[in-house]
Amino acid sequence: MSDEAKLAQMGYKQELKRSLSGFHNFAISFTVVSILTGLTSLYGTGFAYGGPVAIIWGWVITSTMTLMVALSMAEICSAYPTSGALYFWSAKLAGPAYAPLASWITGWFNLLGQMAVTAGIDFGLATFLSTIITLSTGTRTDESAFVATNGQLLGIYAAVLFAHGLLNTFAVRILAFLNGISVIWHVVGTAAFVIALPAVAPSHQSAKYVFSHFNHNPDSGIDNSFYIFILGLLMSQFTLTGYDASGHLSEETRNAATTAARGIVLTVMVSFLVGLAYLISITFSIQDPDNLFNPDSATGGSYAFAQVVWDAFYARYNTGTGGIVLMGIPLIGQFFCGAASITSNSRMLYAFSRDGAVPGSRWWHSINSFTKTPIYAVWASVVVAFLLGLPVLNSTVVFAAVTSIATIGLYISYVVPIVLRITVARKTFQRGPLHLGRFSLIVGWLATFWVAFITVVFVLPTVYPVTKDTLNYASVAVGVVLVFSVGWWVVDARRWFKGPIKQVDSDDSAYAGNKHVPGEDPITALGKNFPVVV
Repeated sequence: MSDEAKLAQMGYKQELKRSLSGFHNFAISFTVVSILTGLTSLYGTGFAYGGPVAIIWGWVITSTMTLMVALSMAEICSAYPTSGALYFWSAKLAGPAYAPLASWITGWFNLLGQMAVTAGIDFGLATFLSTIITLSTGTRTDESAFVATNGQLLGIYAAVLFAHGLLNTFAVRILAFLNGISVIWHVVGTAAFVIALPAVAPSHQSAKYVFSHFNHNPDSGIDNSFYIFILGLLMSQFTLTGYDASGHLSEETRNAATTAARGIVLTVMVSFLVGLAYLISITFSIQDPDNLFNPDSATGGSYAFAQVVWDAFYARYNTGTGGIVLMGIPLIGQFFCGAASITSNSRMLYAFSRDGAVPGSRWWHSINSFTKTPIYAVWASVVVAFLLGLPVLNSTVVFAAVTSIATIGLYISYVVPIVLRITVARKTFQRGPLHLGRFSLIVGWLATFWVAFITVVFVLPTVYPVTKDTLNYASVAVGVVLVFSVGWWVVDARRWFKGPIKQVDSDDSAYAGNKHVPGEDPITALGKNFPVVV
């Protein structure tokens, strides 16, 4: 069956340009995960909460459990390769009676996670760029050095988002080319970094330190070692988000039932291997662990990863200039990652809006006739990501909160179709060409357990006592989305939102009764007899 025929079977017509190969699909997903982004930005979090034990073994544990999630998602993706991905899967697996509610909840949490991931990636990039500028003009303790205020950091963040919005305004072929370069950069660049940093460092930490040392972090006000360790898992789990991008790009990928599903799994596996080498290289190269958070150090204790690199070069050459050059590898990787995140983010908004679920849907699901891409959805993603970064003006834990929101939002949306697959659709699920066979249910339950665990962990306070400046507002953001989506559903949306809308006749769509009239706005199609709030 051709890709177009399979899409029509699910109730959709081919609108996006199907120009991506399996490699390009994997490349975009691998770029969104980007170990050069998550591990670089949150290395300090892992070091503060558990140290090398949380960094190395936390990465191994998290990657193993994330693979369970990815395998379960890939099996479902192989059966239903569409840009709606998670929320379409939920609708299909829930059955006609609960399809609208399942797709509604899944879609909104995925949209929250996607927006927050974009915010986390580009805010991390802005912070890293600001740190590099500081080191290039002196050190944080020098009066002549540039040290960004919160307002200036917000400005850098806005500029980064704007640049990524511009890139995503161009044709998908340009993005495919950039992401092809990106995957090579992430592999070759990371390999160069892994070799160069330990080679430059004049001294190295012992294997015992790298694989068994635990930091208790008394500054956090937390006495429990297990609590500290699980908070340190945020470094690993935030990094391993976004591999659903392969699913969201299904309608632009050739032979999607196989290649998109394979892209999900390969992204997690390759990211684990490359990330492990990256983390071991950095941790072995630490010159003085006490210097990473020292306010009198070159970075002022504000960016642990940059301090490790600076210290290694300074210890050998009595200057950290070479370290700034080496930092260019993860910096460029982060830039590629942010561009790919906007790509995935906008495709989710496009697909969800195509089915009338988002206010202003007629704008967000429109396709530019020249580029064949959803330009309005691109810029909506940019604006929302910027709004999520605004708390930086009055919060000391904004990055931890944004990354927690991203992780929780995405993983809730990941697990809903998995739960439906192993419960409601246990006997009715029709496998695609790639499946888990008899291991499907076991893997699905392991994935469900892990998502439930991290959802609780990442809303917990990271610093005690809790004040307005140290509040982990992830719980607030997740709560707002839950109340908003469920509340809107109960008050109004249940009357008109019927799940994915059919664009072509097929009995295999997620909700076969929702036929789309050509040229008719999805909200109009769904709300002919009901009031619609937009």
